[in-house]
Amino acid sequence: MADIKKEDIKQAVFDLYDDYAHNRINRRDFVQKLSVYAVGGFTVTSLMSFLMPDYKGGVQIKANDPRIKSEYITYNSTKGGGTIKGLLCMPANAKGRLGGVAVVHENRGLNPHIEDVARRAALAGFIALAPDALTPLGGYPGTDDEGRTLQAKRQRDEMLEDFIAGYSYLKENKNCNGRVGVVGFCFGGWIANMMAVRIPALNAAVPFYGGQPPVEEVPKIKAPLLIQYAELDTRVNEGWPAYEKALIENNKEYTMYMYPKVNHGFHNDTTPRYDKPAAELAWQRTVDFFKEKLK
Repeated sequence: MADIKKEDIKQAVFDLYDDYAHNRINRRDFVQKLSVYAVGGFTVTSLMSFLMPDYKGGVQIKANDPRIKSEYITYNSTKGGGTIKGLLCMPANAKGRLGGVAVVHENRGLNPHIEDVARRAALAGFIALAPDALTPLGGYPGTDDEGRTLQAKRQRDEMLEDFIAGYSYLKENKNCNGRVGVVGFCFGGWIANMMAVRIPALNAAVPFYGGQPPVEEVPKIKAPLLIQYAELDTRVNEGWPAYEKALIENNKEYTMYMYPKVNHGFHNDTTPRYDKPAAELAWQRTVDFFKEKLK
């Protein structure tokens, strides 16, 4: 694995991993199809190891970072999954009430990467809540493969209700100033879009490479949007023209950035799809957007 470099990997391999990560092919088919690219000294095992997330090496802000106060909390989601667990983070030296940021995970539950993103939001000056939609099934099981399997057993509209309830919990928290935004990645990007549809009082939404809401629902959106896409993510991007048309026709406030030559998941620094310049720029834009909208 140490000898494999990102530039040595064909785009088709990343596309294949995307199919696997989004349950369009099972593990057996993934391994079989990946074997086509096991040439030139690469083995299937080494390719799989290279593609899978590295949570030990990818964490930017450790759980015990003294700059952050964090704790696991639970809140009620009566329309969704009952009691939901989440990681609540805020700056250790916070003075006064803070803008709130809901951090929504991908299609595998609250894994170490998304917890890290919540801590990053806290370090940027917000009170952040990262719920785990897998709570009714026992929570994130420790691996992304198992997490995807579990999440596929839940209805996504029920999970949406869980995150909407998380918004309410965060908005009413004594340390929150009542202004709340959401940032979500992949599945979480769809959730961010749908929270903008469903929550008239939402103050900001930042979907990263997320599925778009139905165009007939766009008139309901009140929150300003910061929409972030990856150029090579053709699967998700094909829904953008219709979404943009509806946003324009309904005079919605939005900004869209298309990051060139990067893959779906480019912000996730635990996988080789990560693109450091694009990820850092996208995150800085996210923080600046929240600082403007959540004062």
